[in-house]
Amino acid sequence: MVSDHGLAIPSAVAAELLAHARAELPYEACGLLAGSIADGRATAFHPTRNAEASPLRYSVHPEDLVRITFAIDDAGEDLVAIFHSHTRSAAVPSATDRRAAMYPDAFYLLASLANADAPPESALRAWRIHRGHAFEVPLTIG
Repeated sequence: MVSDHGLAIPSAVAAELLAHARAELPYEACGLLAGSIADGRATAFHPTRNAEASPLRYSVHPEDLVRITFAIDDAGEDLVAIFHSHTRSAAVPSATDRRAAMYPDAFYLLASLANADAPPESALRAWRIHRGHAFEVPLTIG
């Protein structure tokens, strides 16, 4: 069962996401979050390589995707969210992001690096993407 509510992530995980995104500049960063999809709670971040190595696009490296999804499953957890950063634009799914979304049960968590010093509450936004349509959902950090 999928949470009808928003996504919740611990402050430490939010800090990890942004540190990874900043470290990957000038390219978009990406990663996977594990936890409980039924509760809408992510408890761990797994950084991945961007197979595109691009400042405008991301694709989770296939080796990372397989390794991490198996590890999440083996730990009895769910793939809760797919994360990526936008290097210069808002944390809103682009048309490319909406077309490429393949996990309708997962949240999509985006970070904007347009303001390099923005705190997680300003830089991160959570979305559901279904059939090419993006719907923002509440994001709780803490």
